[in-house]
Amino acid sequence: MRAKLITRDGFEALKKELDYLWREHRPEITRKVQWAASLGDRSENADYQYNKKLLRQIDRRVRYLRRVLAELTVVDAAPEQEGQVFFGAWVEIENEEGETKRFRIVGYDEIFDRKDYISIDTPMARALLKKRVDDEVEVNTPQGPAYWVINAIEYEHHKKAP
Repeated sequence: MRAKLITRDGFEALKKELDYLWREHRPEITRKVQWAASLGDRSENADYQYNKKLLRQIDRRVRYLRRVLAELTVVDAAPEQEGQVFFGAWVEIENEEGETKRFRIVGYDEIFDRKDYISIDTPMARALLKKRVDDEVEVNTPQGPAYWVINAIEYEHHKKAP
């Protein structure tokens, strides 16, 4: 099985989400469920039904986050990567029509709610790996090959945790 990679920023965001769900959001919803249950007939109590469903969703997300955080491998940018595209890089590319795109290559668990992140598993990311500025890249798409030139490569550097 291949390691599941994540940037330090992504790992910290997932930890923060887990902490919020477990320490703040879940206790708040649990109180609402208890209050709604104290009102009597639960079968016709919309507050009870809604909050009970929300509690199940929170619990499902908490279980997922706990499992995935234990499986993830945090990848920090290394000085040796400068000038080449690797995991965690911000890349700006341009096609023949002058259309430019800028995105960061990250792990699967980081791409949600971000239009400027792409998964390391996408054809675009795979085609860009180990390339340098001014290299032309061919990306296979359902419409046929697309050609892009790399304009810029940047990394966010973090201090490694002790």
